[in-house]
Amino acid sequence: MSAFISALKNRRSVYHLGENISLSNKEVEELIKEVVRETPTAFNSQTQRVVILFGDAHKKLWSITEDALKPLTPAENFPGTQEKLQGFAAGKGTVLFFEDMDVVKGLQEQFALYAENFPVWSEQASGMTQSNVWVALSENNIGANLQHYNPVIDEAVAKEWEIPASWKLRGQMVFGSIETAAGEKEYAADDNRFKVFG
Repeated sequence: MSAFISALKNRRSVYHLGENISLSNKEVEELIKEVVRETPTAFNSQTQRVVILFGDAHKKLWSITEDALKPLTPAENFPGTQEKLQGFAAGKGTVLFFEDMDVVKGLQEQFALYAENFPVWSEQASGMTQSNVWVALSENNIGANLQHYNPVIDEAVAKEWEIPASWKLRGQMVFGSIETAAGEKEYAADDNRFKVFG
């Protein structure tokens, strides 16, 4: 098995996270930056924008999320939601993934023939970036899971960290030490997913 396939197999959703990772904050930062730089984008548009939160900033994000969800969640369900969010806060940090919509709009204007595709290609770039960062963290024995509390938290996040108005939040990746390994992964039958001709 190739090292690449092995890395893909090892990337899992890990929810029981801690703060005891072997990389320093600076090393995590540099790893993520390098991955984002090397992730492809349509027209080399480089629409991805990333905010990395450690320490109090990381914990603040999950406090913001709790505050945003409380009025939207039935009271009898909120303790479970609160426990889940506290589990995220127990990790080492969070990566916030954004797409710069000013770049997308500029490309739509510049290349009118493909205008309707640029938002789609932006989403594809975001997905590839998230996946690549996730695999890179996994390769360094750092667990992670991907959350999508946007757009519920968008306004509060933008205010807290002075996010430009053109940056659209697409996902939140919590990461940290693997305190409990992920369970076995289940795969759909190949016959339902693939067709090969020729």
